[in-house]
Amino acid sequence: MIPAAFDYVRAESADEAISLIGQHGDESKFIAGGHSLLPLMKLRLAQPSVLIDIGRLDDLSYIREDGDQIAIGALTKHCDVESSDTLKQHVPLLAHAASHVGDPQVRRRGTIGGSIAHADPASDLPATTLALGATYVAQGPGGTREIAAADFYQTFFESALADDEMLTEIRIPKMNGAGWSFQKFNRRAQDWAIVGVSAWVRGSESGVGLVNMASTPVLASSVSTALAGGASTADAAEQAAADADPQADLNASVEYRQHLAKVLTRRALEDASA
Repeated sequence: MIPAAFDYVRAESADEAISLIGQHGDESKFIAGGHSLLPLMKLRLAQPSVLIDIGRLDDLSYIREDGDQIAIGALTKHCDVESSDTLKQHVPLLAHAASHVGDPQVRRRGTIGGSIAHADPASDLPATTLALGATYVAQGPGGTREIAAADFYQTFFESALADDEMLTEIRIPKMNGAGWSFQKFNRRAQDWAIVGVSAWVRGSESGVGLVNMASTPVLASSVSTALAGGASTADAAEQAAADADPQADLNASVEYRQHLAKVLTRRALEDASA
């Protein structure tokens, strides 16, 4: 299908982008790689009146160490997250998960910030950064603020970002040697996950994020609680669907998704604990 008519402007800086979104209001949308927004526009599920292009803001494309965290600019492309030596050393789970996003063409255009701001529960990186305990940095007319990933995702395609704010940075704690695994089940290569699991384990600490198991990415805190209480990986994995609210669609029933979440969580925990 063809998107509804819209106007287009290109921002030359983050400050200009914030100014433009303030001028055009909640009917405007930021666009960078466009791989999340454009499909919705073609289906007329999103009909912004103005697209504000931020794809050329090179100062928001970076990956660097920042003490006990890794700071990632929101416009960093998936392929750069995938290939980053810094992430492979300190947050290998994120680098690996990025390699499962779409296909090489998508990874060369799509950005980590776009994926997170879009808040699609079927996307890999929102659930992965949620499992890792990320903090997101938003910039608006009043300055910047930090939003914990656990507080960011509100409902389907909705986040805690205000209409006049832009996601500028993702901050992720270093994994410090934690074991990790990313499991994704789909019918065909490059499809959205029917269910996905990102998990890390370090001693009694752990984090498990679920893909496509609710209207938002899911932090499976019941699994982590069970592990901290001494449960086996198999028993802890049985709690995978406890914090989820999966929906049925053409690909899977609710029961099938619940079963998949338990199976994939068990596999992920076994890999991470090996």
